[in-house]
Amino acid sequence: MADFFNQLGDILFLDIETASLTERFEDLDERLREEWVKKEKYLKKDPNGIIEPGALYFERAGIHAEFGQIICVGVGYFQWKKKEKKLIFRSKVFQNENERELLISFSELLQKKKWVLCAHNGKEFDFPYLCRRMLIQGVPLPEPLQLAGKKPWEIRHLDTMELWKFGDYKYYTRLELLASVFGIPTSKDDLDGSQVNSTFHLEKDMDRIQKYCLQDVEVTARVYLAMNPGIDEMDIEVIHLDSLKKEHN
Repeated sequence: MADFFNQLGDILFLDIETASLTERFEDLDERLREEWVKKEKYLKKDPNGIIEPGALYFERAGIHAEFGQIICVGVGYFQWKKKEKKLIFRSKVFQNENERELLISFSELLQKKKWVLCAHNGKEFDFPYLCRRMLIQGVPLPEPLQLAGKKPWEIRHLDTMELWKFGDYKYYTRLELLASVFGIPTSKDDLDGSQVNSTFHLEKDMDRIQKYCLQDVEVTARVYLAMNPGIDEMDIEVIHLDSLKKEHN
């Protein structure tokens, strides 16, 4: 048990929220517009259908690092209070209108400790998206995101979706489904991923997006605990470092 708590403190749970580079397809760089039209041909639900060039941009561009941007990064980690037998979960969100500055701030956090990174579907989305946007923005990759030359066991990445697969590689499970089966409160009570782009570009409501991002981080962390029966039943104190508001499980 002691080893579990020692290792738990080294895990940085994270979630990223992304949006299209521009609100309108017409405002995208000309070369990128041409490339998007080519990619769009493979994104059409009806391969024989004819769509206006750029018609899928607002809906789909945000999930592609070449045509999207990171608008906030939520992180959280556990601290074990042995005497009180209580877990404290501290979370924080990185947000900046300048994506490069946002990524630099996040990178600085990754260099402060030998973190193990954990996200839901992180190996297929969050981690590679972060790497690609950092390189595009000219930000050197921090050590936890440097994969070149490393052996598989040297890469300190955890993925709650991969853990739930138990080797079943064709099995895809949404975070919300795992939260449901484990009885964890939803993070989708006010917003879901499909609404982030419109909330960012049209409503310009970053507060809602940041709240949603932090909720996803906490849900991911609680799902990870739920995969270790008995641990998830402990009292958890949640501290949002930006606001210092406290909530109790």
